[in-house]
Amino acid sequence: MSTNNSPKNCAAYCLALRFDINELAKRLSETTLIRIIKGALLIEDEQSWSVVFAYGAVVHWNVSTEEQQKLHQLLLAHAEKPLAVVEEDNFTFALECPSTRIIEDHIEIESSDPILIFSLSQGMAQSIKLASFETNAITTINNTSYIPRSLALNGSIKLSRHNIAKIRGQLFLTKSDIILNYDLLDTPDFFWEYPEYEAFYSITAKYLEIAQRTDVLSKKLETIHELFEMLADEQKHRHSSILEWIIIGLISFEISMTLFDKLF
Repeated sequence: MSTNNSPKNCAAYCLALRFDINELAKRLSETTLIRIIKGALLIEDEQSWSVVFAYGAVVHWNVSTEEQQKLHQLLLAHAEKPLAVVEEDNFTFALECPSTRIIEDHIEIESSDPILIFSLSQGMAQSIKLASFETNAITTINNTSYIPRSLALNGSIKLSRHNIAKIRGQLFLTKSDIILNYDLLDTPDFFWEYPEYEAFYSITAKYLEIAQRTDVLSKKLETIHELFEMLADEQKHRHSSILEWIIIGLISFEISMTLFDKLF
């Protein structure tokens, strides 16, 4: 069996909300061979590649664990909002195969063309970023699942206005973080310039079910939006109730003063 056909490791990680690609390019170019491709970095070392994407994801091909950790330390030093829980996906791959395809997490690749590797990495990076969005959405929904239950049982939410405001803020942050980055899940602009490589991206996007998972994520966002609306309505209701009591108090005070004047 040739070296190229021997199974090698491939790993995708989502480490942060985003990376400072320009600063990373400066740092890495001092010691490493890199290419900047459409706002991403392709790091090459013989038959090893790492592809770093600005939206906080990195894909390693045949890179040792030690080298991965070394690069991750540098990436996190130039990252915005590092993730508390790192998302990770692992595959094996082989080069110089008859065609490019993925079977049971094993990637067969027809050549060692770096742009082909980069194209496959695009789908894998989107998938791991999507996994981060999914985790964030599910965690938020699970942490606030008592809200609809409380409304169903009691007709109100037993939380202070301050706590309701905090939860609304968290829901808004989760939703806005995902929506502002939602375009990352579309076909990357890179393939407008390199349409001959889009088929390779489609192989990973289809295998990793990016389109179907994006639809499911949209439904989770709808759930978050509904929770947000419930809390907004509850806050409005409480505010209206307070105003009503203030008005009742003022009217009572005015009536009392009128009666006092007439009696005394």
